[in-house]
Amino acid sequence: MKNIFVRLDRCTGCHTCELACAVEHSKAKDLYASFVESPTPKRRLFVEKADGRVFPVLCRHCDDAPCMNACLSGALWRDERGAVRRHKDKCIGCWTCIMACPYGVITRSQEAGKWLSVKCDLCDDRESPACVASCPTKALAWSSPEEFSALRRRGFAAQVG
Repeated sequence: MKNIFVRLDRCTGCHTCELACAVEHSKAKDLYASFVESPTPKRRLFVEKADGRVFPVLCRHCDDAPCMNACLSGALWRDERGAVRRHKDKCIGCWTCIMACPYGVITRSQEAGKWLSVKCDLCDDRESPACVASCPTKALAWSSPEEFSALRRRGFAAQVG
């Protein structure tokens, strides 16, 4: 299964990934038109600062997903790619998924008068997630764990070689 991996040494904290995520999940899918939408499109990843460093924090689609295990209504489920997804119609707005997520990346949005959970869906209608495609420094990578490990090894070898 492919997932989003982070190269911490490359993140500059530009927030381009957050913006691309919100626009991709907007109705218009357009930067300027999305600003006037209601509800305002929500990002699904967050660029945070800690100890003088910046880094994107996003859903890891955990193998033993605490959010999915905590979901009282069965709204969270795992798709054929291994991504933890949400059935909008089943969400009851109880927030147990928000409380259970160890990364704090599940948020909420009011849609059609009802508060629903919002989380990363890996941009299932795209070849690669919008956040990855938009990152100017390539701090985000869309790959399998094996591919990402090989990429890191090649980068390390190039530095010492």
